[in-house]
Amino acid sequence: MLNGERIDPVPVWMMRQAGRHLPEYRETRAKARDFLDFCYTPALAAEATLQPVRRYGMDGAILFADILLILDAMGRNVRFLEGEGPRVDPATKASDLANVPMDKILSHLAPVGETVERVRSALDTSTTLIGFCGSPWTVGVYAIEGRGGTDKADSRLFGYQHPAELDGMLDHLVEASARYLKMQADAGADALMLFESWAEGLPEDAFDRWVIGPTAKLVQRVRALGVKQPILGFPRGAGMLVVDYAERTGVNAVGLDTAIPLKRINQMLPKGLPVQGNLDPMRLVVGGKDTERRVHDIIASLKDRPHIFNLGHGVTPEVPIANVEAVLKAIRSAS
Repeated sequence: MLNGERIDPVPVWMMRQAGRHLPEYRETRAKARDFLDFCYTPALAAEATLQPVRRYGMDGAILFADILLILDAMGRNVRFLEGEGPRVDPATKASDLANVPMDKILSHLAPVGETVERVRSALDTSTTLIGFCGSPWTVGVYAIEGRGGTDKADSRLFGYQHPAELDGMLDHLVEASARYLKMQADAGADALMLFESWAEGLPEDAFDRWVIGPTAKLVQRVRALGVKQPILGFPRGAGMLVVDYAERTGVNAVGLDTAIPLKRINQMLPKGLPVQGNLDPMRLVVGGKDTERRVHDIIASLKDRPHIFNLGHGVTPEVPIANVEAVLKAIRSAS
């Protein structure tokens, strides 16, 4: 499907499908010392990856990991604080992300490659295994600000005041991310996804320099390393700039967030480009007939192009399992 063919019924997986809404996930999570230990223990991370496929019959399995592992491998002291989220030792210059040699970065991330191998060997060949990393700008925001959930003011200010330093940071992240993605591809990932979680709120010129440019470099570098697997980009919050993103980054497919108007964007995106999305996760919490009608509307709006059904963001912890099952039934009956 990511190569441009329309499939009916539309394939489906859900961002954060492995997570706290599943009791089996919570049981597995309790076996790890902390979240990083969870991500770096291949047996546990592989189990978390496989759980939603077993329970729901998802067409895709998304690798269980975190976009900040690469900063942890770069020595930025990543930690996850209960009730507060991730924290990172802030970087103030490009060289802060170049202190750790590339071979040590990849060695640090080697457990992720083992997780991919374990999952691929356990999955049926009909289920797509999706590897991923954070896109350079999004990971760079964490590196500069030391945390997520901000309005990115500090990162934007840094970029305007020190453009060469930010460009250097993003270049370091491009190279490390490309090597990391190649590791996942070599280990058995069928497709690769770039999460641009902090794309929202950027003016057009900044989006061009900090999102489109580095993403295009990353895709080019991954291809130069010999990776053939399709690449899906998800610039969450990009609004109508998603069209420029789709046309200029080289990704093979684009993820659409909750706020994207489907009928309009369907007319603007390149013909035949696969898209993914975009049910509001809050509808998954509520469920019911209105949610099922929205499922049908999304599929109908994208009926003339390749489409992977997904959410516009991730599954939240309070989502009832029965609602996921009902949405999957609606997806499969609508096509």
